[in-house]
Amino acid sequence: MLTLAWGSAVTTPSRVADRPEARSRAAAVKPTVFVVDDDISVCAFLRSVVESAGWRSETFASAHEFLSRPRTLVPSCLVLDVGLPDLNGLDVQQRIADRTDMPIIFITGHTDVAVAVSAMKAGAAEFLIKPCQVDVLLKTIGRAVEQSTAALRLEVEIQTLRGRYAELSSREREVMALVVAGRLNKQAGGDLGISEITVKGHRGNVMRKMNAHSVPDLVTMAALLGLLPGPAFGDKRRTAPAAAR
Repeated sequence: MLTLAWGSAVTTPSRVADRPEARSRAAAVKPTVFVVDDDISVCAFLRSVVESAGWRSETFASAHEFLSRPRTLVPSCLVLDVGLPDLNGLDVQQRIADRTDMPIIFITGHTDVAVAVSAMKAGAAEFLIKPCQVDVLLKTIGRAVEQSTAALRLEVEIQTLRGRYAELSSREREVMALVVAGRLNKQAGGDLGISEITVKGHRGNVMRKMNAHSVPDLVTMAALLGLLPGPAFGDKRRTAPAAAR
């Protein structure tokens, strides 16, 4: 939790423009910074700061106004006031918990450690105390936008993998499941009641259709598709099975 002061002048956008995401902004969709605050002056100030940094901004005076806006799949983040007149910020956070592509930056005029802890435990990107220093706010937004961009990229990758997986035959899916589980071709053949040569053929089709260059590559794809049992993807204790000979 940070306690900062509003800057009297916006002098940092030129430095923000040197960030990698800013350099590629011209060739991509502009990230959007959503601001929800019932204080009109705060909304106006934040809009000025955000747009001066090269991002788009949309401001809302209430939680319901923001929640009624259709979702857009562009890099974004939400600057959210804790004390709103209709719903408090934590309630809003809970309602959009599935939108992992939109990090939340909380701002509040009151120091409340319990609220800050709850917000951060629920996945908030940062918890700032009004008034906020422009420098820190922009850096926080920049990190949130980078996180959003990565999340959207992953979502696109998963959708692509789902399309490839849908092209597999039922037998190819069975073979894929055994391969990523570490079964050798001969073992997979015994499990399925087919010859080792037939398994090799199906396995070749799986690797080609999934565009996998190695067994570990295929394991990663299976993990992203939620096809692996046991520890969650990313658990460092998980090891990729040895490539079948």
